[in-house]
Amino acid sequence: MNNLLVTGGCGFIGSNFIRYLLNQSDFSGRIVNLDKLTYAGNPQSLGDVEHNFPDHYQLEAVDLCDQRGIAKVFKQNDIDAICHFAAESHVDRSINSPGEFIQSNIVGTYNLLEQARALGDKLKRFHHVSTDEVFGSLGETGFFTETTSYSPNSPYSASKASSDHLVRAYHETYGLPVTISNCSNNYGPFHFPEKLIPLVILKAINGETLPVYGDGKHVRDWLYVEDHCSAIWQIIANGEDGETYNVGGRNEKTNLSVVETICSKLDEKLGQLPSGPRKDLIEFVKDRPGHDRRYAIDCSKIEKDLGWTPAESFETGLDQTIDWYLENMAWVDSIKSGEYQTWITKQYGS
Repeated sequence: MNNLLVTGGCGFIGSNFIRYLLNQSDFSGRIVNLDKLTYAGNPQSLGDVEHNFPDHYQLEAVDLCDQRGIAKVFKQNDIDAICHFAAESHVDRSINSPGEFIQSNIVGTYNLLEQARALGDKLKRFHHVSTDEVFGSLGETGFFTETTSYSPNSPYSASKASSDHLVRAYHETYGLPVTISNCSNNYGPFHFPEKLIPLVILKAINGETLPVYGDGKHVRDWLYVEDHCSAIWQIIANGEDGETYNVGGRNEKTNLSVVETICSKLDEKLGQLPSGPRKDLIEFVKDRPGHDRRYAIDCSKIEKDLGWTPAESFETGLDQTIDWYLENMAWVDSIKSGEYQTWITKQYGS
């Protein structure tokens, strides 16, 4: 793989993946990062990468819905492999503005597949990164496997399910060398502050109210982002064409327990607030529509077939995540103030 296209590489998981891959001894190629630079895409998250790997990294500010723009990137950069992260991904936003999710996640994936198909035998791998949310909601027991039927319950998960089906269909119909991964909830450095863990960390640091949907007993399996990156690279390098791999952290937690753990760790690191322990800031709010009760991933296939296992427990991963936010408040301030968007406009005209 001489020229790997990474879509959405300025986002949370994408930026971590690019950094991870360029530090791997078994990757000597070049990464072209294609990113629309929406509100959740921040090139500043890869400032160290641009500095440390100038000959192996390039950013192209292009929308996946721009067919001509994508074609130009493919032609100019001699692309021979693709890792597709780019997607609108926030469930709450999909409820309020579903049209954006249809365009980015379905139409954008179609456009990318068409460019990949035009490469013919030159294409070595098309890896599509998806989510466990396409499977819907579990009861109190059981796990999602690679053969679990799709049953998405939000516009976001429905759009991702659609893109999964498109990728699989292009393998069956046109013979594209595709792989798909469905992951559980990620957390770690550079996570946009609208998501649960960074939102709670930052609000708890400042002593703000910590909103928790419903009764707080919704269960998620949590996966440290670098563990996810290592799984994706294993799939790209060694996965079997046409196969799907579930990637999970084996860390099932209720949303309430996640929030309480963050509060406890911040109390240990920073001391309690003058008003008392941070868990007193928790406030239960009206549940969101279509809120899935439980997700849990069975990742035994990738463990058995590719030898991958997560390196971090929830405790060790969360400690690293909290420490990263405490040490990188300048990045946080740039996000919260909108300063990064001004910088993007000046640099890239987005």
